[in-house]
Amino acid sequence: MKILVTGSKGMLGRTLARTLPCEGFYGADLPETDILDTASLERAFDAFRPDAVVHCAAYTNVDRCESDPEGAFRLNRDGSANVARACARHSARLVAISTDYVFSGAPGAPRDEADPPGPATVYGKSKLAGEQAVLAELPDAAIVRTAWLYGPGGPSFVHTMAKLGAAEGAPLKVVDDQRGNPTSTAALSKAIAFVLENGMRGIVHGTCEGVCTWYGFACEIFRLLGLKRGVQPCTTAEFPRPAPRPADSALAKNALAARGFRMPDWRDALKEFLKDEFPRV
Repeated sequence: MKILVTGSKGMLGRTLARTLPCEGFYGADLPETDILDTASLERAFDAFRPDAVVHCAAYTNVDRCESDPEGAFRLNRDGSANVARACARHSARLVAISTDYVFSGAPGAPRDEADPPGPATVYGKSKLAGEQAVLAELPDAAIVRTAWLYGPGGPSFVHTMAKLGAAEGAPLKVVDDQRGNPTSTAALSKAIAFVLENGMRGIVHGTCEGVCTWYGFACEIFRLLGLKRGVQPCTTAEFPRPAPRPADSALAKNALAARGFRMPDWRDALKEFLKDEFPRV
């Protein structure tokens, strides 16, 4: 299988380049390939003629989306529609990456693939619009939602905590009233490969198993890296942001489980990642 990846210079794209089992890999990213420029996309498809596409390119700055809704929707909705149309023209399978932010984040049980979305942010609304645009253009596409992502090279919460934890100073305050599933790009890449290899379609949740808060996540990072700086829990209200953060964004992986695929526990995935990313810490 020949696979083209949009947003290939990003954290997930870089991991996919190293881990996807494929006959050929084509990284499509700026400045050479712009998903808002259909002629640019056509050149990439014509040059590589992919069997499948993993669409990672997105406007992911959650706070900036609030002040730039037009830009967020252009990239996350219109760009995704362009990618889906190109896949349809070239008979290529499509896996598009989405987010837990398509849900409101209200406290409750982990959301499964059948739960109705209700985004509370511009970012979430634009990503949901992207999901809908993809499935309207290419009903056989798969949408893989993920969350709390980290991977080699970052940027990510893990890299920020490792840097701050290694520095001297007062105890760090980390939010303890937001729950989710920390997920490594390595674990997500394996799920994406499974989706492609098994011809899955529709909505698929792809996060690691287990739930924690950002504070709990930080504590585990510090423990595994042997960092001595203190960490203290705090509330979301103590750190107001332009875009509201979901109180509970945990996702249930029912679609993958039904096919016999299980994501690793978030602690195991984190341990494996830290062993390679910070060997001297």
